[in-house]
Amino acid sequence: MDQLFKIYRLTSEETLRIATQPNNPHNHDYEELIVAMEGELEHFIDFSTNTYTAPFVSFITKGKVHRVKPALKDGKCDMWVIRFKSEFIPETTFSLYSFYHDYATITTQKDDCFNRLVNLCGMMYNEYTYQNQNLAIIKHLLSALFLMIENERKKADPVSDIQKTNSITFKNFLALLENNFRRPEGVDFYAEKLFMSARNLNLICQQIMQKSVSELIETRKLIEAKNLLIHSDKTVSEIGYEVGYNEKAYFTRVFKKRTGQTPTEFKEEMQKLIS
Repeated sequence: MDQLFKIYRLTSEETLRIATQPNNPHNHDYEELIVAMEGELEHFIDFSTNTYTAPFVSFITKGKVHRVKPALKDGKCDMWVIRFKSEFIPETTFSLYSFYHDYATITTQKDDCFNRLVNLCGMMYNEYTYQNQNLAIIKHLLSALFLMIENERKKADPVSDIQKTNSITFKNFLALLENNFRRPEGVDFYAEKLFMSARNLNLICQQIMQKSVSELIETRKLIEAKNLLIHSDKTVSEIGYEVGYNEKAYFTRVFKKRTGQTPTEFKEEMQKLIS
């Protein structure tokens, strides 16, 4: 996806069209949220398949191998599909990974709370399709949407956060990472703070995210770097230093290896997309 944010409405007609197309398990380079008002969704994720009937909310994190098959229920399918780059809401994205890594879909009820979620989607769509769209407004609406979804998740499953030791450890690691990713710290720093070995922390991160601790640290740094490249006037050197890279050349090399572009090329491309 070459946009920071995209939203569209999946209708019954589009659902029937999708059913005729090849649909193999895949992953993508963006985050995806589905808010379903009508219809069904067969979801293959984490190597298991489940079918959900609306209303529900499903969040697929970047890089997760999955497959979704929307279907009609009582002749209807109506879902909001929201896609966004990690750097669009970097302060929220990593917490989403901890909330959703072991259960991608949350079923709910058609009540006032769910209607508020749907209304927020409609507000985002209106701003997205407005000729002079304001991405800052969309960003705040999206953050509010996730806050409301998380509140619903806690009400529906209040003990899920403490059911698995690995989940708790992973959440604690992400919290530490959020407070320290700008520092030039490695795996041993985080393992020591969590009172465990670097090996065990790596095993947990590999199990949950299919990435090593070092990869997650680097990913968080680069998400913030992208955000600063888009939304600030700081130089490449200043941004690299702010996220823990003391040398511009090394920061540029890491950035290009992970994204396929230099920081300057990325900034220029994003400026064209936003304008």
